[in-house]
Amino acid sequence: MAGGAVTRFAPSPTGPLHLGHAYAAIVAHDMARDLGGRFLLRIEDIDRARCRPEWEAQIYDDLHWLGLGWEQPVMRQSNRLPAYAAALDTLATRGLTYACICTRGDIRAALSAPQEGTPMIGPDGPVYPGTCRHAGHERREAAIRLDMARAMAAVGPLEFIETGPTHSGQHRIDAAQMIAGVGDIVLARRDMGTSYHLSVVLDDAAEGVTHVTRGEDLFEATAIHVLLQRLLDLPTPLYHHHRLIRDAAGKRLAKRDDARALAKYRAEGVTPQEIRALIGL
Repeated sequence: MAGGAVTRFAPSPTGPLHLGHAYAAIVAHDMARDLGGRFLLRIEDIDRARCRPEWEAQIYDDLHWLGLGWEQPVMRQSNRLPAYAAALDTLATRGLTYACICTRGDIRAALSAPQEGTPMIGPDGPVYPGTCRHAGHERREAAIRLDMARAMAAVGPLEFIETGPTHSGQHRIDAAQMIAGVGDIVLARRDMGTSYHLSVVLDDAAEGVTHVTRGEDLFEATAIHVLLQRLLDLPTPLYHHHRLIRDAAGKRLAKRDDARALAKYRAEGVTPQEIRALIGL
């Protein structure tokens, strides 16, 4: 597999790249280089309300400045909406999804009811209580959720291989934990027709990604992605969840941390080699 290794970096053009992005991009790039494989760039631009062309242009500029190169053309999620819709249709035909009209307020109210007790927290936050599961709502103008119990019943044993420093090894996915601890996750938001979980699985498969490198904060979401891969008859790549770059207080960096934006380091005369040293590479 090494010679055919494919990695990717998939930023969203919703703000400036910071040191954490630099670390993620370099890890993916260097892994592909070390394995004699290919490094891809993908633009996750389906959040049309927040994505800006100037931020996309800055992504290309910053990555070139870091000395990274990637294959052309660059995949853009905004061009992939038909693929996401087709996958949703496939899952719906199998009876594995349902329409949900709950607002965030509705979900909070349902979870705060006395009989509910303390809500379970999953990769996407509090586990959805299943309010709309049997309501029969129309798909139009609704979010689409995966019926986790039906989905887990539709597949056999699930597992994946992790090579990252914290969770290295082979991981088996427990059906009971997926149902109780993850729940009926959103596969398509009503305002964009997909979700991170669905799009990342389909995009990685479409690009032939063999090694997924990303921050350790996404490790818990991997079980969801492996399940979707099985349901949609897609390959499961190797996973490598790396450490996060944090500030002095131990908080992970976010795009609002403009003081750590790569563009500001560049303006101050910092070199790409110094950036690598700054993030421990």
